[in-house]
Amino acid sequence: MTAVWRPRGLPTSRPSGWAVWLFVAFFLVNLAALILSVVVNSFGTKWFGGWLPQGFTGAWYSDAWAEFALGDVLTATLEITLIVVALSLVIGVPAGYALARRDFPGRRTVTVLLLLPVVLPPITYGIPLATVLYKVHLAGTMTGVVAANLVPALPFVVLVMTPFVEQIDANVESAARMCGARTRQVFARVLVPLLLPGILAAGILVLVRTVAMFELTFLVADADSQTLVVALYSAAFTPGIRAAQAIDAMAVIYMALSAVLLVIALMFVNPTQIVAQVREAPAE
Repeated sequence: MTAVWRPRGLPTSRPSGWAVWLFVAFFLVNLAALILSVVVNSFGTKWFGGWLPQGFTGAWYSDAWAEFALGDVLTATLEITLIVVALSLVIGVPAGYALARRDFPGRRTVTVLLLLPVVLPPITYGIPLATVLYKVHLAGTMTGVVAANLVPALPFVVLVMTPFVEQIDANVESAARMCGARTRQVFARVLVPLLLPGILAAGILVLVRTVAMFELTFLVADADSQTLVVALYSAAFTPGIRAAQAIDAMAVIYMALSAVLLVIALMFVNPTQIVAQVREAPAE
């Protein structure tokens, strides 16, 4: 009996398979059209009808840079993001080690509590958190924005690093201690090199997450401590007369920044490997 050749990657002849592929294609086409319309409008002079604007110019980007002070906004975004990443790694890596190596009462409860800021919508705990930061006079400052972003970032690093630590044989640490290495030397010279892929993965993912974090930053930031995504929201929805092309230019800058960070993340991080490592982590 002759086998029927079927192009690789195409769905089966079942109607449900074709329906799924058509839905995915419809979604991707609409998403691409939406992004393309924003990009085209950011270069257009006037666009009241037709498929394309009446003319094209790059002046809207310089206008957006000056009107929305994007230089200061990008600097604040970079500072906040790097501080959040650094603090998350400095605190989260040792915490992940302790959670992986130490067996103590309430370990499962601690894991669940760490999981809550990661899986819950940020707005659910963002409002009480912002209230506390306003009471202690940290809201509206760079410190307050960093503290708010650490709430989901730190547990994320701990949860990512715990499976990486569990995959390292504890006998390696014991051998280093038998050779005279102290705890700090074991951690710095033995564990950190072995954990470097996990540290890199956690740091890049926190970097992307912090740049895209809107709710927590919006609740506690002011004009001098807002990130790019909050500045974009303020430009689009704060009362006032602003050119739509300038706002779209700002949106394109944000999309370009997010795309670059995503490409960098995918160069160093394989999401399927992280998921597999979490699933293969030994149970309590």
